[in-house]
Amino acid sequence: MTIDQMQKQTNINIQEKANLIWEIATHLVGLYKPHEYGKVILPMTVLKRFDDALAPTKQAVLDMNERLIKSNAEGPVRDGALCKASKYAFYNTSKFDFQKLIADPDNIQANFENYINGYSDNVKDILEHFKFANEITTMADGGVLFVVLQEFNSKKANMSPDKITSADMGYIFEELIRKFSESYDEQAGAHFTSRDIIYLMTELLVAPEKDIIKEEGCNKTAYDMAMGTSQMLGCLTEKIQDISEDAELTCFGQEFNPETYAIAKADMLIKNGNASGMKYGDTLSEDAFKGYQFDYIISNPPFGIDWKREEKKVKDEAKKGYDGRFGPGLPAISDGQMLFMLNGVKKLKDDVGRMAIIQNGSPLFNGDAGSGPSEIRRYLLENDLIEAIVQLPTDLFYNTGISTYIWVISKNKTKERIGKVQLIDASKCFVKRRKNIGNKRVDLDDNSIGLIVKAYNEFSDNHYEDNEISVESKVFDNDYFGYTKVVVETPICDESGNPILKRGKPQADKTKSDTENIPLQEDIDEYIKRNVLPYNPLAYLDRKKDKIGYEIPFTRIFYKFLPPTPSEDIFNEIKKLETQEAELMKELFGDE
Repeated sequence: MTIDQMQKQTNINIQEKANLIWEIATHLVGLYKPHEYGKVILPMTVLKRFDDALAPTKQAVLDMNERLIKSNAEGPVRDGALCKASKYAFYNTSKFDFQKLIADPDNIQANFENYINGYSDNVKDILEHFKFANEITTMADGGVLFVVLQEFNSKKANMSPDKITSADMGYIFEELIRKFSESYDEQAGAHFTSRDIIYLMTELLVAPEKDIIKEEGCNKTAYDMAMGTSQMLGCLTEKIQDISEDAELTCFGQEFNPETYAIAKADMLIKNGNASGMKYGDTLSEDAFKGYQFDYIISNPPFGIDWKREEKKVKDEAKKGYDGRFGPGLPAISDGQMLFMLNGVKKLKDDVGRMAIIQNGSPLFNGDAGSGPSEIRRYLLENDLIEAIVQLPTDLFYNTGISTYIWVISKNKTKERIGKVQLIDASKCFVKRRKNIGNKRVDLDDNSIGLIVKAYNEFSDNHYEDNEISVESKVFDNDYFGYTKVVVETPICDESGNPILKRGKPQADKTKSDTENIPLQEDIDEYIKRNVLPYNPLAYLDRKKDKIGYEIPFTRIFYKFLPPTPSEDIFNEIKKLETQEAELMKELFGDE
């Protein structure tokens, strides 16, 4: 199935269910402000999903629970037996379900609380992160609890897994979060990344292993360090299993937003996935996966966000050097995205790990030689970890129109890629949307993704076109991006223009000190002879002050010079406009 087909097949289900759920929120008017609707609607959607999933085995669970009570079974034995009866990794032992709850409106709050308490601990954890207990009381006191449950129990609101796939449910949650974010004037893209971007990331991740997975299947692990609602992990699972039915992917993720964490864990429970691998907490300061390593990492961490809150713990971690996650260096405290990059590198399996991570433009070039960002780039390049960087089109994300990049980090480069970095300019590879969503004005369709992946796979200096879209690829040696920052001194001279020596050495005139960034691929003495001495014959270098730096000047590398319009053409255009103006004035005012 193509990516376009996967996107289109879900539209009816998504719109129907998302619109229905959104309409339910109208019953909260007055009791809640519009930006607060999510406090009710998101957890209620999760509960209805669980309720519909458990419906076929409801009686079997109740029967099993009675037997377990009589046998005094507790702990893991009880949980295991009830999960086996429910056929999911969760269960509910309450006699109530949504249908029975609305059959007794006079006792709706007590019965609903009994229903909530009947869930297994993993579901209770989800509801606690939604802080849902408070909302039950608020709805009951406001007289809307019954009507909300009644609306969710309509036939149109059936959310059982045989009616709504996990992929569809992910879209529905995305649509709901977008609506709630807009009502709060909050950027929806802070919560999730659109599927077209994720599909490109998954293609780039599995590209070198696609044929092997197809022939042999696989059993791999994946991790998202800023997982949101876990849709990146879901899309990667779809991709792996679409390649081979014998492919298995065990997913792990961490998320700091309690509501999106709750949705991610709920989604994994419904899919019978690795729900225990979904962790709540701040990845930078509370590493939930210390000592873990993964086959794949896919992530879109926040950028432009400071790490002041995590500063102490991050710096303590950095003191561990390369035994910790942040050994190569620390970025400016105003932007923590490169910390996520380092966290990911640390958690990739040696010799096999691959990561696709989104960054904005600053990690390519910010920071002078010797600074934290430059040292991080140095670490990545000198350890041959950067496989490719893809510039995406602007206006591709819901919450920003700026330039963004997918970095493909690899610990298993193929032979021809060793010592090389591929840069791919895909800024002109997109289709325009019929309707904008926030800042998202363009999409990556099948052709766009196919052209980018083609450029990646061919790994050469080339330009690719397909109708109105285009991609350009360039390949460089790792040290192409390195430079030595040297200090160029000019000596203090006497009245005759001769350098004043002290102990046989010239004395530097501090007011005339300068620096030069000399590419690593060039001989420093030859560079100075060619670029400095012709203009300052007395100049010399203080090599003790040399610093190695790295930057990836993406924009400069792909810059295309457009010659200015010839003055003759400009003159002719002005004359044409003057003639048109004269004719217009004549029509308006006559010959006078």
